[in-house]
Amino acid sequence: MAYGNTDGGTGSAGGTEPEASDSLRTFGAVVHALREHAGLSREEFGKLVGYSKHTIASIEQGRRWPERGFVESAEPALGNTGALRKAAPYLTRQAGLASWFVQWARLEATAISLYTYDCRVIPGLLQTEAYARAISLDVPPLPDPEELEERIAARMARQELLSVNRKPPTAVSFIVEQSVLERHTGGDDVTRELLDHLIELIEGNWNVEFQIMPMRQPHHAGTDGPILLAETPEHRWFAYSEGQQNGRLISDPKEISILQQRYAKLRSQALTPEDSLSLLKRMRGAL
Repeated sequence: MAYGNTDGGTGSAGGTEPEASDSLRTFGAVVHALREHAGLSREEFGKLVGYSKHTIASIEQGRRWPERGFVESAEPALGNTGALRKAAPYLTRQAGLASWFVQWARLEATAISLYTYDCRVIPGLLQTEAYARAISLDVPPLPDPEELEERIAARMARQELLSVNRKPPTAVSFIVEQSVLERHTGGDDVTRELLDHLIELIEGNWNVEFQIMPMRQPHHAGTDGPILLAETPEHRWFAYSEGQQNGRLISDPKEISILQQRYAKLRSQALTPEDSLSLLKRMRGAL
């Protein structure tokens, strides 16, 4: 999932490539020019700096953030011009978010209403650090330590959206499958902390509504997968759809209307907020 939940959006895994920016493309072009001037192929250069030719290609095309240490390894291989060291401080991106999730994250940051249904994982806005770490390490390929910390930090930072101190506070609704909670991702200790976090959040944030879709529900409007909806301050609605290593921002009113209808149906089929909180407490007591 993306750095959203997965970061990418609401799920577990995240992409490794940041949103392309002018600074990334410029940095990549400098790497490309210096490499060619040194008479090195991408494969040859990659061997010198310890990266695959595919990673070198991504950096040169401005699609991948150069990891810590890349500049110091690349400088001597490319003639010690100092160009990369001088350029590196000017690189900009929104760290820890998959490229396809960044547009949604920007909308999310100013939304006055946010609706999330997830059947795979606990939404990123509700995750604890331990839970985020567990799902990030569950889904191949494994992130390197720096990427993992960026991913978790980005996810935790997004949770400011739930604060009652925002002006105005965002009206937030979550619907989560009971099976996601019963999975005990990361083990009992991680689940115990997650349940404590959810209970505290729900009881302390009057702007957050949390509902559980029970294990047994003969009628279910969410069988097509997760739903994310956001309302802007101008009262325009957008939606986001996320899959394996990709995501799509939806602005078409007809598509959004369909998703709103499904979300409304899911709300009526899930446990009430009161019953959902009671179930969370029972689950916590059973651990």
